[in-house]
Amino acid sequence: MSAKSVLLQLYKREFLSYFSTPLAIVFIIIFLVLNGLFTFQLGNFYQRGQAELDVFFSFHPWLYLFLMPALAMGLWAEERKSGTIELLLTLPVTIWQVVLAKFLAAWSIAAIALALTFPIWMTVNYLGTPDNGIILAGYIGSFLLAGAYLAVGACISATTQNQVIAFIISVVVCFIFLIIGFQPLLELFSDTVVSVLLKLIVSILVASVVLLMTKKSVLFYFISVLVLFVGLMLFPGILGGENITQGFVDAIASLSFLTHFDAITKGVLDLRDAIYFILSIAFWLLTSVIVIDIKKAD
Repeated sequence: MSAKSVLLQLYKREFLSYFSTPLAIVFIIIFLVLNGLFTFQLGNFYQRGQAELDVFFSFHPWLYLFLMPALAMGLWAEERKSGTIELLLTLPVTIWQVVLAKFLAAWSIAAIALALTFPIWMTVNYLGTPDNGIILAGYIGSFLLAGAYLAVGACISATTQNQVIAFIISVVVCFIFLIIGFQPLLELFSDTVVSVLLKLIVSILVASVVLLMTKKSVLFYFISVLVLFVGLMLFPGILGGENITQGFVDAIASLSFLTHFDAITKGVLDLRDAIYFILSIAFWLLTSVIVIDIKKAD
């Protein structure tokens, strides 16, 4: 049997397992209800008087922050708790195939839930003449964002057999990757925090090099860090230039799910944003493989 056939069989097994219990149906219902509530009630869709779905997509990063970790928390944690992971890994399949199959099955459930929001798209077309290209871009961005959240959740689930712990840690990690693109936080970074942080980092690096070269005591190291940091702070122009500060802020923002999602939902399908989400998913799935392989050896 080819690797593609094995992956397909594993995918079917994982996908159908969601419907062997009420999990998939409950998830989809909750997803649709919350989307409707946020869009029409909290988002004041009708009061806005605009034929667009900006308000619909604006809630997705925060809605997914809890729903996707909830969908992913049992991917591996339940396998570990029930002990079936050992049996699964003894089958003639690779870890990569199992990880990818589980992820794609969960992503498919998220895709079905997202696709079932099509009445909202139909409603906005009935009420006006929206730019359907922008709406389509929003759906693509939302699908990729859901995949990124699920990949994080799958990786965290692989580290523990407790689903609650997996859920909480996944929410925290996803929140970090979400909030670092939040504009008020970026504005905070752009004031004095970046300059101070950069000077502290440089002080630590320089003191570390000095310590390695001179083999002085740890006390000397901390004194060196303090002296260097104070010296840099006394000269505000050093390492505090506008270009350096802005470069640091841009680098932080580029790691955010929110930054790339917002760019896509504006209707600009930049290949770099799509590549970011694809690479993020690949990174977390690769990390899942490494974690499972390490724990298998334990």
